[in-house]
Amino acid sequence: MTINDLRNAVKGEVLLPGSDGFAQAAAAWNLTVAQPVAAVVTAADADDAADLVRYARSAGLSVAAQPNGHGASGATDGVILLRTGRLDHVAVDAGRRRARAGAGARWGAVQAAAAPHGLTGLAGSMPEISVTGFTLGGGLSWFGRAYGWASQSVRSFDVVDADGDRSQVSADSDPDLFWALRGGGGDFALVTAVEFDLHPAPALYGGRVMWPGARTAEVFDAFREVTAHAPPELSVWFHRFQFPDAPPMVAVDAAYLGGAAEGRELLARLDKIGDAAADTRAVLPVERLGDITKEPTAPAPSMARAALLTGVPEQAAETLVETPIGPLINAQVRHLGGALAAEAPGTGARGPVAEPYLLYLIGLGLPHLKDGVAAKLAEFSGALGDHVSGRVPYTFLSPGQQAADAFDPPTLDRLRAVKRARDPHGVFRANYPVLGG
Repeated sequence: MTINDLRNAVKGEVLLPGSDGFAQAAAAWNLTVAQPVAAVVTAADADDAADLVRYARSAGLSVAAQPNGHGASGATDGVILLRTGRLDHVAVDAGRRRARAGAGARWGAVQAAAAPHGLTGLAGSMPEISVTGFTLGGGLSWFGRAYGWASQSVRSFDVVDADGDRSQVSADSDPDLFWALRGGGGDFALVTAVEFDLHPAPALYGGRVMWPGARTAEVFDAFREVTAHAPPELSVWFHRFQFPDAPPMVAVDAAYLGGAAEGRELLARLDKIGDAAADTRAVLPVERLGDITKEPTAPAPSMARAALLTGVPEQAAETLVETPIGPLINAQVRHLGGALAAEAPGTGARGPVAEPYLLYLIGLGLPHLKDGVAAKLAEFSGALGDHVSGRVPYTFLSPGQQAADAFDPPTLDRLRAVKRARDPHGVFRANYPVLGG
């Protein structure tokens, strides 16, 4: 077979290099990441995805599945890029507190369907993020401190295996594959749908408070105080912003699964800081969770690096507050802990994370800024020394990193064993393959 046989193998759209629209279809959400793929296929449905897998297997090719390209690493040389955007069905069973989402469904659609029932999924900060990709990598939600990693809420996956056969995988039907898919990435099977628990969300209070950069030290002190005593229902993020041609700013984002009165009381320490330039805290419908950060939703070039922090004692706090961040645009610290750190029976490959904070650094990946951004990413992380642990969550890996940076050795060994057993010919290619490091 040749790659041109693809059009006869599947019903969905096939784009080959040189075709109109190919470059746009092959692009990652992060435009800094090049994806040198052999073809782009938009599956018509789950059966079409299975047909593609069978074709790839017979042709000795690999398939990389992406709904929209968030988390892309560029490790796609010669693969068939599968776009799953048409598999976007969402169904909510409010009585069972369950949702079912296709591989192309996004969190905004799930939240809109669950919110009228006083329920929520463990969604990320952007409504455009795909449910499946986010969950396969573990999934760090605003509500993770209360309910754990998104992968822990999964009850079953609809998959296509490396032979092109479809099945449903659960803890009872296939415990090894189910374990790997719950936080180990998409290297083991093609997921076409996921069923997961929904959680109570009777009220949501949240938003952003922003101050001039001169208040950075005071704001970080308040952030440490609030997070030291925060209940699991409250998640708080700290930001240092340095946008091009703009003065430095500092901000705190918060999401509280509860009423406004309790939320205001938990965040009262922030009100003691003067000169607030903006304060968007309010009662929010759960489906408007993305309003808290209002992150950009259009593809853009960026460079990022994440690290888990073992704590923020004075030395680490000084580094986080005083190190100039330019040419980065954001240095962010997220509070973890709660259910994210708890040992739970039946947890998948994304086990508990003991570190209490996550550092996330991001800059623009524009040609004239790349070298400076890369240097600052390394400098900032290096300045934290022993306060940075050795691993980061899988969905926070960046190009140049490997799966070994996300998993401890026993977990990585087990994931590699599952990969070798279930996909010995390498039909599937995750963003960060488990056999790659």
